[in-house]
Amino acid sequence: MIEARGITRTYASHGAFTGARTVQALRGVDFTLPAGGAVSFIGESGCGKTTLGKILTGLETFDGGELVVDGVELSRLKPRRRAEYFRRIQMIHQDPYSALNPTRPIEATLGAPLRMRARQTGADPAKWRERASELLTLVGLEPEAVLPKYPHQLSGGQRQRVVIARALTVDPQVLIADEAVSMIDVSMRLGILGLLRDLRSRLGISLVFITHDVATARYVGEGGELHVIYRGEVVERGLTDDVILTPVHPYTQCLLSAVPIMRGLEEPGPDRTAPTRALDERSPTPGCLFEPRCPFATEECFTTHPTLVPLDAGPASAARTGEAGAGTDTAANTDAETDTGAGTAEHQHACLHPQARRVVGVEIEVGAAST
Repeated sequence: MIEARGITRTYASHGAFTGARTVQALRGVDFTLPAGGAVSFIGESGCGKTTLGKILTGLETFDGGELVVDGVELSRLKPRRRAEYFRRIQMIHQDPYSALNPTRPIEATLGAPLRMRARQTGADPAKWRERASELLTLVGLEPEAVLPKYPHQLSGGQRQRVVIARALTVDPQVLIADEAVSMIDVSMRLGILGLLRDLRSRLGISLVFITHDVATARYVGEGGELHVIYRGEVVERGLTDDVILTPVHPYTQCLLSAVPIMRGLEEPGPDRTAPTRALDERSPTPGCLFEPRCPFATEECFTTHPTLVPLDAGPASAARTGEAGAGTDTAANTDAETDTGAGTAEHQHACLHPQARRVVGVEIEVGAAST
């Protein structure tokens, strides 16, 4: 199980003309991933999704908060001891070609981690090829045809399956799928998404799915939680279907409004909306981070910074939490989780004026379509 408590990450930027400034990639992200569960993060490019994935796999450090793996707070461990916990969490990268060494055949790519894992577990390292064949078969590939080949000799879908097989060589408990199908041909995406769902059910592996595609998040994260992240801050979360079908935060509604509809089969949602302008991270935002772009913003949104509250708590709770100051945001979220149980899928939002809107495409009835 993974538990993130108020994870923050800030980068220093030094531009030749803009001077020094800081970029807050993550602003107090909380979530709980149970064994065999799924948590999806959606948001536009630059919102902090990939940074979070790198932190979970140990490829990036965090400035504040705490990351707990199987009940152990990793910040209290020395780097060498953290490696054992990060081994349990493996990443599936966005680009399957750059994720594989082009100078090594697949048998070498899988053989090295398999031999290392065999020494750790006391197994026979000489049986790595048998284990490699098992993993390739598990991900839907023919071992005899794939093992001797180089990455450039495989299709995009085959390369991504090899990347998944490599992640499974060290017996992980959690997979971090970072835009795992965005660079694969559309005709092959469903196969990879189905494979990820199958690994959850067959092996009991937990999944963190990072994407900007709402449809894939809904398919892979079925039964799990969906977190909508904007400028490093989670603005809405809950059960995947609850957030998609009844979004209350304007940013979530803008994301869902951008989902294409199938002409002739669906009609646009009656309340579809869009941001009022492009993102400008340099503009000061003392209140709600989405206020400069929000089509429903008020003067209060400019001055008060809301934090996550239960959907039935009303806007006043979000306002009171925001007025307490940034230092109390994480504590307030922790208290809310304690009341409802950590890791629960209660629908929460960070909006001063939440309102459910129908923005998802509505299926056209057969009789209505024919007329």
